[in-house]
Amino acid sequence: MAIREGGGRGTGLMLGSALSTQTGAALAALAFPAMGPLGVVAVRQWVAAVVLLAIGRPRMRAFTAAQWRIVLALAVVFATMNLALYTAIDRLGLGLAVTLEFLGPLGVALAGSRRRRDLICALAAASAVCVLTRPKPSTDYAGIGLALVAAACWACYILLNRSAGKQLPGAQASAAAAAVSALLYVPAGGFALAHHHMSVGPLAAAAAAGVLSSAVPFAVDLRALRSVAAHRFGIFMSVNPVFAALIGMLALGQSLDPASWLAIAVIVGANAACRSRPPRRRVTNAPLPGRSVGVEPSAMPGTSFPQAQGSR
Repeated sequence: MAIREGGGRGTGLMLGSALSTQTGAALAALAFPAMGPLGVVAVRQWVAAVVLLAIGRPRMRAFTAAQWRIVLALAVVFATMNLALYTAIDRLGLGLAVTLEFLGPLGVALAGSRRRRDLICALAAASAVCVLTRPKPSTDYAGIGLALVAAACWACYILLNRSAGKQLPGAQASAAAAAVSALLYVPAGGFALAHHHMSVGPLAAAAAAGVLSSAVPFAVDLRALRSVAAHRFGIFMSVNPVFAALIGMLALGQSLDPASWLAIAVIVGANAACRSRPPRRRVTNAPLPGRSVGVEPSAMPGTSFPQAQGSR
């Protein structure tokens, strides 16, 4: 009853989370000319780590060796996913990069399924990818490859998150992994920033990306998952590629042809369709970040922490 009564509020929270994630990615893209993707990702990771450590408060001194292995694996995934996604955004544009990254959670949702509907969804998504990546004079194959690397990392995040949820309570795994990921970026990020002309505007945009694409989705998705069913959360995650394409067009001047818009719609529809059936196993406790509840929050463009968004 609580979930049903809070459904309207939860829907608003989920849409707001997606909007925040993609707005943060657009701000990051605005800083690319001044700082490069590596410098932007470094600043974003540092800011996100500070905020998430304050929220998650991981007891890292008490972690066992097994827990540290999970945290380190998540940290490497975070670091690789965000750099691959932001570099892909720089090369392909926001809408296309986020849509291709979205294949990660879609693939996890479809893997192992024997339902005929899911097979149709997989074939439709594969056809849409062929349309998005069709050879053209302007096709950037390196950018496409980086977006697919980000997709693979997002899928790994989801799978690792299931193990992390069994070993570490609450948001400790995500917060600790964010901190380790931030440390990984100190040498490369410092080098990148030292070799670019810094100004307040790009630094502020990169810092805002850390808040809007990581911290805000982390907190908002947690509240949303307390008022909506997990499978509905997965369906509403599908708006991320649409928001990314719209924000890319309106804020960054990145236009897409009709065929690309149709392909994005097919991938979004495939994800919504394969997640439209509620999970058979009943979950009684309110889900927390880092716990598997049938759909992992923002673990994204790009997602990055509970939502597939918060990690981006």
